[in-house]
Amino acid sequence: MPQRRSYVASAQIGEAIYTVGGMVGDTGRPLSAFTRYDASRDSWRVLPQIPEPTRAAAAAAVGRTIYLVGGTTPDGNTAATYAYDVDVGEWERRAPLPAPRFNHSAVAVAGEVWVLGGFLEGRELDDVFVYDPRSDAWTRGPSLPAPTHAFDVVAFRGEIWLLGGRRGEQILREVWILDPETREWRPGPAMPKPMELLGAAVVGDEIHAVWESLYQIYDASTGRWESGPGTGVTRHALQAFHVDGQLYAVAGCTTALRDTPVVERISVR
Repeated sequence: MPQRRSYVASAQIGEAIYTVGGMVGDTGRPLSAFTRYDASRDSWRVLPQIPEPTRAAAAAAVGRTIYLVGGTTPDGNTAATYAYDVDVGEWERRAPLPAPRFNHSAVAVAGEVWVLGGFLEGRELDDVFVYDPRSDAWTRGPSLPAPTHAFDVVAFRGEIWLLGGRRGEQILREVWILDPETREWRPGPAMPKPMELLGAAVVGDEIHAVWESLYQIYDASTGRWESGPGTGVTRHALQAFHVDGQLYAVAGCTTALRDTPVVERISVR
């Protein structure tokens, strides 16, 4: 990466991976950096900075627009929402999240952005909010089964899967599944080992989750989790993506609170 950082927000559009904000791990300083990784060329490009330095935010893409939500700025936790149309190349402010938070997650489903959980004022959150880009408005979604932060979510088989996270001093193995149509949660297949501040990505009928040096794969055809090879860089607060048969691990903080600029990939064909 052009700059080492962790706790980035991220989104994917086609073969392009976008990383937004983040922080310098050993200082906690929020960053304004915005970059794009082109998997087909194995190259990075620096893009227009976000309007305010932000760490531990969440992002999701709807169509050709990236939405950045919440996080922590130099002035404190924020509910700000920004949109970046990749064809226009400019950031613009949108309706703010109903309440600030950080260490939350976001995922795009059926043209809407779902923002789930997070952390604020020393406690985990269980609320869920849904953003409609067409009306620039937020509505409340079904609360999480329990307050949680530092998890990841993916859209898988038309549903939202919530993986791992932290609650108090406990790192979680939990998996919860939300049907956006019935708006009901149900328990999913628990991970063999707990994970927090993980990166997860969908690969066909599989979910791939990466944290520290741990790599766990859920196969929907068997209903089971399996272990994959450990990563070369032990890191948390990273992001994971699937592009054209390759799984990418991007950004993150090592156990010594030192960020890494290294991008790793593994064939998942």
